[in-house]
Amino acid sequence: MAAAYDRTADLRALDATCSGVRGLVASGVTRLPRIFRVPDDVHQPQPPPPQAPSHSQEPPSSSAATVPVIDLNGDDRDDVVAAVRRAAAEWGFFQVTGHGVPEAAMAKATDAVRGFHEADGGEGSDKARLYSREPARAVKYHCNFDLYQSPVANWRDTLYLRMAPDPPDAGDLPDSCRDALFEYAKQVKNLGSTLFELLSEALGLKPSYLTDIECNQGQIILCHYYPPCPQPELAIGTSRHSDSGFLTILLQDEIGGLQILHEDRWVDVTPTPGAFIVNIGDLLQECGA
Repeated sequence: MAAAYDRTADLRALDATCSGVRGLVASGVTRLPRIFRVPDDVHQPQPPPPQAPSHSQEPPSSSAATVPVIDLNGDDRDDVVAAVRRAAAEWGFFQVTGHGVPEAAMAKATDAVRGFHEADGGEGSDKARLYSREPARAVKYHCNFDLYQSPVANWRDTLYLRMAPDPPDAGDLPDSCRDALFEYAKQVKNLGSTLFELLSEALGLKPSYLTDIECNQGQIILCHYYPPCPQPELAIGTSRHSDSGFLTILLQDEIGGLQILHEDRWVDVTPTPGAFIVNIGDLLQECGA
């Protein structure tokens, strides 16, 4: 008689390495560990690339529909506000160009995060120093924030940074990421303020309304990393979910893989060079209801 599978023991063993999914890849794993295997009755597609929030095979995907792309630097502000209103109401997602964030800052942040995740995670490394599940920590690195609660582990590691309202000490951030991520956080915070103004106007309110009620006070940066998977057809990069905050400003890399749910179909979001993807979160939907 086969021994019962001890999933908790496997989860704890992974956690104890303090090196996450990247550590498994670095060790030369050739088969997907059981804790990452999606149940046979729920087939999932290939894990998404960095920063991609959700995948599912039910309902079917569609490549015909496209997420709206809005140039925030358009000549007519009324037209920009109308486009934001329409995209937020009909999609809950849109891409923005003309946003004012320097492409150099975007590239430096992406490269710095990739470098952190792909670095060795041995004793004395930034990964070992930062690996934690403590809710109070402003800067931490972990493999699946819900590792012990989720029915299937996602093939994903994350560097978590709570940048506002109280920014962390510079020494709390990884040496390789510090300057790039502080600059990126500042630039994206400014973009967030612009978006809250546009969304306020789209709701028929004064531009400062959402800022006045402190929707823009917090800022969390989640730097996801999805290493090459030995059996991607059996795994999932990020489980289906909605974002719980006010607004998500997502920087997608060039690989692609992001899908969003629109009118009961999953829509592929093709990367647009230099663009951010904006997601209306659960809390902001409550404000607009």
